[in-house]
Formats: sequence, structure tokens, C-alpha cells
Amino acid sequence: MKARIFQPAQTATQSGAAGARRWRLEYERASARRIDPLMGWTSADDTTQQLTLNFASEAEAVAFAEKHGLDYEIQQPKRRTVRPKSYAANFRHDRVV
Repeated sequence: MKARIFQPAQTATQSGAAGARRWRLEYERASARRIDPLMGWTSADDTTQQLTLNFASEAEAVAFAEKHGLDYEIQQPKRRTVRPKSYAANFRHDRVV
């Protein structure tokens, strides 16, 4: 079974960094999803698609995957660059509007 280890992106509605340092392990789909003919719901035969595991560090996630014999792929997060801004810069005389 194949798994993916990554750091989830921050949601668009949050500005803080809470939970951004956590690592997540998700299983890849073993079978395609299908539509149930009776109810019209989307379903799958593989229940591991519904399972996500959270870890405090990348090493813990890798140790879990190796302990359980999972093939895993690590996706390194893209680091954002934070440019310091000053409120006073909004009132500079040479500011281009």
C-alpha cells in the first residue's frame, strides 16, 4: 500500500500558523470511486481513503510508515518568504499609488 507524507497547506480563511507544523500521512486510492446506483452517493471499496494520520514531525510519520511496511513518498513543503512591512510605509511621500 502506498502512502503520502506531507505538511498540509494553511487554509485560506486562517492567517495564523497554528497546526502548520504538523505532518500528515494519507493513503493513496487503491480503487476508483464509483456512484452508488440506488442512492447516487459516491463510494469506494477501499476504506483507507478516509483515513488521515497526523504527526508532530516528519521523522515520526516516516517511522510509522516503515513500521507498518508502507511504501511512502515525502512531499517537502514550499517555504513562504515573509517580507517585513511597515505601517508607516503607507504614508511615504514617494509612494506610487
